[in-house]
Amino acid sequence: MQVDLQTLYCLTIGTLTVAGAMMLWERQAYRLRARELGFWAAGAFVFAVACVVAMNRTRLPGISGPAGASLLFVSGYLLWLHGVRLLDGRAGSQWYAVTLGALALTWAVAGVHFPQAFWNHIASLPVAAIVGLTALTLLRCRAVRGLRSRAIAVAIPAGHGLFYLCRAFVTPVLASAYGAEVLTAVAKFTMYEGVLYSVAMPMTFIALIREEAQERLRAAARTDYLTGLSNRHGFFEQGSRILSRHGGDAPVSLLAFDLDHFKAINDRHGHAAGDAVIRLFANVARDLIRDVEDPEPVVARLGGEEFAALLPGRGLAEAKRLGEEVALRFAVASEQGEGPGIRATVSIGLAEGRPGRGDLGQLLDRADRALYRAKALGRNRVEVAGPAAA
Repeated sequence: MQVDLQTLYCLTIGTLTVAGAMMLWERQAYRLRARELGFWAAGAFVFAVACVVAMNRTRLPGISGPAGASLLFVSGYLLWLHGVRLLDGRAGSQWYAVTLGALALTWAVAGVHFPQAFWNHIASLPVAAIVGLTALTLLRCRAVRGLRSRAIAVAIPAGHGLFYLCRAFVTPVLASAYGAEVLTAVAKFTMYEGVLYSVAMPMTFIALIREEAQERLRAAARTDYLTGLSNRHGFFEQGSRILSRHGGDAPVSLLAFDLDHFKAINDRHGHAAGDAVIRLFANVARDLIRDVEDPEPVVARLGGEEFAALLPGRGLAEAKRLGEEVALRFAVASEQGEGPGIRATVSIGLAEGRPGRGDLGQLLDRADRALYRAKALGRNRVEVAGPAAA
């Protein structure tokens, strides 16, 4: 079935208009990325207007038709690029105006004498450069790192840019070898590819935003609201993953913490003061334990006044020293009024495991038993669990 260029233009206009409307709709659901979606929606609508101008470029006087369409297309690509740059909070768009001004000046000076060459070949170069920069920005973007849709988000503009590079450099060679009908074929193929890009890129933008939001929800489900540490779910999820991939005979130590006389603190000073004590301990533990070298430990609030820290690659001696430092720093911080001015201490149980020997639950159980012994022996101390049963 043969499809003429006008039909392809109309199809592209339709897909771009729908894509822009969809991204505007998504802004209502994803407020944190409303700016990005707004720029991407604006880019889609500018592309649609550019297609209308391109359809009617021969009816407009002089080079105003192809030059205007070219400038509008580049504007659309710049809007999409700006939305991508905003994912990492990057600003600075002054060079966009410089790019458009330089392109307009080039059209005004040289486009008058070579309008077909500009429309068919030279105008492809800024498009290739901008979409190539879009792909590179997505590749380096911290906000989408680790997202499943990131690879396709990079591949689509990279492929689009490669196509426009071929249009700029390969098409003239083919046209000189096989005649002007090559230009007609390339024009149709450009529109086919444009239809695909006008569908794929907006869908990918939306996929990135949705997946990022899902990751935030998953992270929130693994995070304790009061302290910002991992919660029990996050501790077991991350800890089990660490134990499974931490190979060899390297040790893994686990510190179990329980704030001393916490119920009395709550009863005497109120729950707000109790929460402040919990936050103080969380800050002390996080600052001391996460300051160690890789592999990164996992510090979590398991519930109430109970905390735990998994220390991959740390033996008993180093883990005990770290636990004692946490206990000392917490007691000093509470006495010196860094928290609510309530003296508080912590009891600690320590257990060591080996990768492949037992699971995280068993390791925590052994550390808990050592913790109960620390409580029984007077609190504000570190007790070490005996070796695991063979």
